[in-house]
Amino acid sequence: MKDTVIIGIGNILLQDDGVGVHVITQLENEKLPSTIELVDGGTSTLDTLGYFLDYKKVIVVDCLRAGLEPGTIYKIKPEDIKNYQKENLSIHDVQILDVVKMANMLGQYPEVVIFGIEPKNIAVNLTMTDLISSKIPEVIANIQKELLLDAEVALGEKYA
Repeated sequence: MKDTVIIGIGNILLQDDGVGVHVITQLENEKLPSTIELVDGGTSTLDTLGYFLDYKKVIVVDCLRAGLEPGTIYKIKPEDIKNYQKENLSIHDVQILDVVKMANMLGQYPEVVIFGIEPKNIAVNLTMTDLISSKIPEVIANIQKELLLDAEVALGEKYA
């Protein structure tokens, strides 16, 4: 089983909805461990099932409407999503739950972490709002912190 995959979800034609894909594009310029794979998941969330079957950890980045201020960054796990009102969630986030359930039905239980960003505007436009664009470095810092925690846990297990 492979280590960690980071999947960016979203439609770059719909302004802030494409934030997950834009984060992946920026992560391609970062120095990441060779055990990390980056994936542009686009809008076809259900096509990402193979990653949930092949990796120990799946990090998903997507826009997430949960009713807080635009630009709010959420770090949630699939079991937390049921606490949000489904009508407020992005269609991608609901599909992520379906993909997790499918992987579980196939006997795979990867650790899944979702970084969601509350959008400011979703409309036909190739350019994200300045607010959401300005949040990408913070999202990347959160992902790097998550990866660092994983490395520390792995190191601790190695010497335990």
